[in-house]
Amino acid sequence: MDMRRLGRTDINVSALCLGTMTFGEQNTRADGFAQMDRALEAGVNFFDTAELYAIPPKAATAGRTEQIIGDWFEASGNRDQVILATKVVGRSDRMDWFRDDGALPKLDRKNIFEAVDKSLTRLKTDYIDLYQIHWPDRNMPGFGASPMRFKQPERLEDEITIEETLEAMTELVTAGKIRAIGLSNESSWGTMSWLEAHRTKGLARVQSIQNTYNLVNRTFEVNLAEVALREDVGLLAYSTLAQGFLTGKYLNGARPKGARRTLFNRMARYEGPGAEAAYTAYVALAAKFDIDPAQMAIAFATARPFTTATIIGATSLAQLDVALGAADLDLSDELEDRINELHKIHGNPCP
Repeated sequence: MDMRRLGRTDINVSALCLGTMTFGEQNTRADGFAQMDRALEAGVNFFDTAELYAIPPKAATAGRTEQIIGDWFEASGNRDQVILATKVVGRSDRMDWFRDDGALPKLDRKNIFEAVDKSLTRLKTDYIDLYQIHWPDRNMPGFGASPMRFKQPERLEDEITIEETLEAMTELVTAGKIRAIGLSNESSWGTMSWLEAHRTKGLARVQSIQNTYNLVNRTFEVNLAEVALREDVGLLAYSTLAQGFLTGKYLNGARPKGARRTLFNRMARYEGPGAEAAYTAYVALAAKFDIDPAQMAIAFATARPFTTATIIGATSLAQLDVALGAADLDLSDELEDRINELHKIHGNPCP
């Protein structure tokens, strides 16, 4: 397993990262234990979670994923073998179940301190290796909202500034509760603003950015790739399989039993105009090269020079083994060229 430096820290993480958002919903505690065991055996030392998880988000399962990971740490004694990443939720106008006072979350000191202490308790650890802002506090397009419909951003009356959030995160670094800070679902402007606050205010530095990146959404390459490379804020690529569509399992309207699309029907981001044609083309290309389409998609994301790690997720050990197998796949120049040809034809149908 390839190991890569996390930002400008002394932390080295595996090129594949185990995503855990299914633990506690689609996956049981025993399933989660089995996946973490298998990933560690395969050389994966990087696990990603969030206070939001399990997915889909709801009050009954919030924090359940972290609890399962904490139970595994306690039972296995493997905390020191894992680089652990979790996240604090950003501003929400509906999810009022995270904080003790029932208030809607935002990214001020009070919310962040309460969030990190609760995560540490659930995770049964006294430190978090990478603490990430799950999404920004400000008004911006995210989670599939079209940037093309984004007009002049209106500043929220009580918007928490990046400097205020970073001051709180810096306190947590100083206290030893977190080792490094990361972003998620962030823009180029936002990422540079976080870095500017570090440079001008002497605050902690962000080291990574966890954004969507896959064969049907390569928008990260437009501006954020340069930021990632020049500023050493590497991509932690999520949704690399486009929520399973790039495996081919949903082609022609299929709804496999137990699959996310079948269970929750909340995947509109990957069902827009042109998406089906793109999935069909990439799955067919993988078949021509006798490669599993999931492994091709994961290997492509992992091989980008701006990628620190690709987050993989599974609901079965069989799926996890396929994803782990992508670590041994080197894409030929010919296949890379064919992928880029398809990208010119299909573009980014799922931004």
